[in-house]
Amino acid sequence: MIVSLLEVNDLTVKFYTQEGVVDAVDGLSYCIERGEKFGVVGESGAGKSVTALSLMRLIENPGQIESGEILFKGDDLLEMSEEEIQSIRGNEIAMIFQDAQTALNPVYPVGEQIAEAVRHHLDYDEEAARDRTIQLLDQVGIPEAETRYSDYPHQFSGGMQQRAVIAMALSCDPDLLLCDEPTTALDVTIEAQILELLEELAEETDTAIQLITHDLGVIADICDRVMVMYAGKPVEKAPVEELYYDPKHPYTVGLMSSIPRLGDTRERLQTIPGTMPDLVDLPPGCSFHPRCPFAEEACTRKEPPLLDPETGEEVSDEAAPHAAACLEYSGDLTEGLDYEVDVSGTAVASEVPQAGGDSND
Repeated sequence: MIVSLLEVNDLTVKFYTQEGVVDAVDGLSYCIERGEKFGVVGESGAGKSVTALSLMRLIENPGQIESGEILFKGDDLLEMSEEEIQSIRGNEIAMIFQDAQTALNPVYPVGEQIAEAVRHHLDYDEEAARDRTIQLLDQVGIPEAETRYSDYPHQFSGGMQQRAVIAMALSCDPDLLLCDEPTTALDVTIEAQILELLEELAEETDTAIQLITHDLGVIADICDRVMVMYAGKPVEKAPVEELYYDPKHPYTVGLMSSIPRLGDTRERLQTIPGTMPDLVDLPPGCSFHPRCPFAEEACTRKEPPLLDPETGEEVSDEAAPHAAACLEYSGDLTEGLDYEVDVSGTAVASEVPQAGGDSND
């Protein structure tokens, strides 16, 4: 039996706040194979970052992993002792955080921060760790790596800080690299360079990547498969090309409609009306129904599971490569989903009506 590199089963994470219990991640399941580039996309508050932090066992109070399994190479990370998880964290599973500037300690040289991880996990001596660090800095495109080894974070540009954080994450040749909005604070030119670098390094080392972003354009550039999240749950999973050419969930269609593209003749980009719901008090039924232009009365009562759009049957990751959580595929909608996907070259735009009507009040 072939074991997936990562298999997440029914993961639930809650935050106990004064306002109430926040269902940050609710019954999430997915898997990642060795060497695969897996995208996780959604708006702020969808649960993307909480999912990644759960994989690293870094959820802090008032948060708590309530239930589920996180199987890494067949072993459940949630059942491991703190000592066991520390031997994996930063070694076999590494993470690139959103803000490189805050990920680096301002009072230590950049090279020393990377070398410390090498010494800790790989048991290198001082000289070997320094040589490995210089090699990594050079590998991620930092010029004069040997000289820059002793520089402090404030002496690096934003793009160079991000490259240094990538070098740190790759220092122990991880099997899984979690990238949480790795290009958020960078301009588009540097963003393209960083994404290209991640893709090249992953292919060279056969490292699997979980790329977290709100940008479907970034997902298209680098990923093999993608999971769209909304309000702590997956609403669509698909191979990336299928998702772009044949999206099945209204939320995915809305996200794609908001992507600007070259040659776009629209005077205004479409938007998804409203905001992510309050995770303390989710709406009944489908969480997306207050914002959905296709919502019907059934959507306010029944919460859809992930379904095979062809058969309408509830599916797992292995059962169907493309799945969406919409009542259209269970036969509960009377009007259906009426949208068009316009594909021009590599650009995709989805034309959808704006939400309205009594069911969305």
